[in-house]
Amino acid sequence: MINLKHCTMDHIVIVDTRAKEIEDLVKGIKSMIIRGSSGRKLPHGRVNEGDILYFVNNNGEGEVKARGAVSSVLNSEKLTVEESFETIIRHQDKLQLPDKQFEKIAGKRYLVLIGLNEIEEVKPFRIDKASFTKLDDWIPVGKIETVAIRKSEVANMGH
Repeated sequence: MINLKHCTMDHIVIVDTRAKEIEDLVKGIKSMIIRGSSGRKLPHGRVNEGDILYFVNNNGEGEVKARGAVSSVLNSEKLTVEESFETIIRHQDKLQLPDKQFEKIAGKRYLVLIGLNEIEEVKPFRIDKASFTKLDDWIPVGKIETVAIRKSEVANMGH
């Protein structure tokens, strides 16, 4: 069970449904996630050890399915293409990136590698997308309770 008392920030993380990222995290096949970009963008510098990540598939259903505690964070400095490839290859045993994801991220100048532990499925719940000005693949939310729509609230909204 995750100790929620020492968390500093909750994050909603949209992951690849086709790559079965949530399933692989819950089964322990994968213990690290990665984000890459050409510039410093979320979550670079915004996620810390002890934070809790809540995972949502990118299939449009908008339901949190699992969560995990951040055990390590590597925010890269500006990397060359070679350094980017090397960093990902060095962590591939924990990342378990399928070829398609590897090709998409490898070569990016800035990488954020996030190690996870205490990964567990949760009773699925929806998030209030109206709370966000833009839906990105990484959303720091402070506390998850502020954006969670409870099933009873969903029923009252006619969903």
